[in-house]
Amino acid sequence: MAIFLDEHSKVVVAGMTGAEGRKHTARMLAAGTNVVGGINPRKAGQEVHLSGRSLPVFGDTAEAVAATGADVSVLFVPPPAVKDAVIEAVDAGVGMAVVITEGVPVHDAAAFWAHAQGSPTRVIGPNCPGVISPGRSNAGIIPDGITKPGRIGLVSKSGTLTYQLMHELREHGFSTCVGIGGDPIIGTTHIDVVEAFEKDPETDVIVLIGEIGGDAEERAAEYIRARVSKPVVGYIAGFTAPPGKTMGHAGAIVSGTGGTAEAKKKALEAAGIQVGRTPSETAAIVRETLVR
Repeated sequence: MAIFLDEHSKVVVAGMTGAEGRKHTARMLAAGTNVVGGINPRKAGQEVHLSGRSLPVFGDTAEAVAATGADVSVLFVPPPAVKDAVIEAVDAGVGMAVVITEGVPVHDAAAFWAHAQGSPTRVIGPNCPGVISPGRSNAGIIPDGITKPGRIGLVSKSGTLTYQLMHELREHGFSTCVGIGGDPIIGTTHIDVVEAFEKDPETDVIVLIGEIGGDAEERAAEYIRARVSKPVVGYIAGFTAPPGKTMGHAGAIVSGTGGTAEAKKKALEAAGIQVGRTPSETAAIVRETLVR
């Protein structure tokens, strides 16, 4: 089994008629994802032809769910429309909403995060690359061709580092890779994903990638120390980042001594987690862990 997403998942794409939505829907189809349609209220009733398939466009998520049984929504809509689109997905009862869009206003992210609390909808992102269970399904923009099915579970704030670790460990493969995004407010956290990997019988090793800013990695370390029996290997991006300067992701900012890469590394190591100084060193530790 995989976590969050498998070959039975039915994916609907909000913003499928736009350039990015169309491009990545084609890639998802090529990866074997069961894409069942798109959403655009201005183009409802039309069809989009991709990869030899005709995909219906629905006016809203509830209509798409009623017609197709969609249980995953991938969102490529512009930042000002994300809040309403996620709330619409939550109200339609999809099991997971994957928000690819970057530049979502923080107060909008706070609003849809609060709306999703207590609902059956898992929100991934915003500003994330999505979720992939190689060989089964791919909901987002993660390149499918850099890995294969395997028994490593990966959770990462960074899309680029997700791709690099997948490439470096491609000979072993992954059960599921989850890009949770690096914004200050995100739906699914490191802890949520680690908890799911701990329960997944097809995941033998967990790779946790973090970056500077906030305390999510420190909280994950405490959770792993108390509740996770599987080996975890970590990597923290940003050892050379200057304090006080935002680095790429909106959440990647260091203030004082809190949230530094060194502080996060120490917290992970104190929880018994081996931490690589570079992505390649991290991949080497994972390989050593797999053969023990």
